[in-house]
Amino acid sequence: MEYRELIACHECDALFRKPPRLRGLVARCSSCGAGMKGVRHAGLTLERVCAVTLAALITFLIAQAFPVLVLETNGLTSHATLVGAVQALWKGHMHIVAAMVFCTTMLFPSFELVALLYLLLPLRAGRVPRGFDAVLRLVQWVRPWGMTEVFMLGVLITIVKMVSLARVIPGTSLFAFGALTLMFCVIAAFDPCMLWEIRDEVANRGGAFIERTPRRARRNTVPAAVAPVARPAAAAVTARHAGLVACHCCGLVQSRSAHATDQHCVRCRSPLHERRPESLTRTFGLLLAAALLYIPANLLPIMHTSSLGGAEDDTILGGIAYFWRSGDWPLAAIVFVASVMVPMLKLAILTLQTVTAYRGSAWQPLERARLHRMVERIGRWSMLDVFVVSLTVALVHFGSLAQITAGPGALAFGSVVVLTMLASNEFDPRLIWDNVRRRPARAPTRP
Repeated sequence: MEYRELIACHECDALFRKPPRLRGLVARCSSCGAGMKGVRHAGLTLERVCAVTLAALITFLIAQAFPVLVLETNGLTSHATLVGAVQALWKGHMHIVAAMVFCTTMLFPSFELVALLYLLLPLRAGRVPRGFDAVLRLVQWVRPWGMTEVFMLGVLITIVKMVSLARVIPGTSLFAFGALTLMFCVIAAFDPCMLWEIRDEVANRGGAFIERTPRRARRNTVPAAVAPVARPAAAAVTARHAGLVACHCCGLVQSRSAHATDQHCVRCRSPLHERRPESLTRTFGLLLAAALLYIPANLLPIMHTSSLGGAEDDTILGGIAYFWRSGDWPLAAIVFVASVMVPMLKLAILTLQTVTAYRGSAWQPLERARLHRMVERIGRWSMLDVFVVSLTVALVHFGSLAQITAGPGALAFGSVVVLTMLASNEFDPRLIWDNVRRRPARAPTRP
């Protein structure tokens, strides 16, 4: 049985009635403060999303066709494209690092743009495209792995690093990637979960779907945010307590079958589970592997430079010291935070989450939920050094005069980033609040 008028928080499992569709309102859970997925609002219509997505796809093709940077020194010229960076890593026998750069900067972003257009254009015309469920599930899966904005920051750091060695000329792709970063920020504001509701409306109305915001409503409506209501987390009604389960993919709330072991969602056919199976075991395994690789990631060289003057190996800490000595203190701080502090912070927070959930602790659930959301947001920025290495390898290839190749530290560091992101995805944040609600609420004491 379906309960389409209800919605469950994907982080604490609290059950609510769906809020009205009003412009500028942001629905947040009153227990944990997380944004509610799948709640439709009139802030970003399908027409605007289609226009921005189409413009982003055209800009993406331009960014792949032209060089990002051009390097000139002593009459020699070298240029770097994104495809050339991947090829340079592949020829240098860094196949896994090349696959990481290719997937996060080319494959996943392009797939998201093409898939969104494949879904949005037919829905706007009043029909449901074939394979809607599978395509939308893939869009939701690949979205966190697209790192165009991180790559753009890596390009800027590479420019500053190469200015002292040779003349750096910005290419056409540099400006295209800058515009593409802004467009992806707009696309990221669109929640793909809303497409499940739109698909149902199109199917029920027989292709008559029109989504327009009246001009009068646009002028008279003032953007606002729904503030979390002060309410004890233990008093919140959860989907589990009500005998319901929310699909983690489309968000549909439906009754839970006590006998079926492999129940699937009636709308998107995804497997249903009250809590992610073996969440703590998988999280701990990925976390342990990331912690073991973090040591060689900082000790092994991330780049190897060979020139007429000799050979030199650079580590992550050595690159930070280079920026500091050359007077680029802001860049040294950015690289230190993204490459040293963020991985350590992710490892520490994920360890805290795993240990407290395993022990059934109810200590500071709201703060731990905020830490989990922070880890999900900052996890991708650790790929900054990998992108800098890939661009540097593609730029500096002057034969016997000078050549830079990627070192084993790049492979170890990229593996740490991927493993911590996987560990964050495997951890079920609802385990934080289950321990809080198991304890009986204390009765109020009289003064």
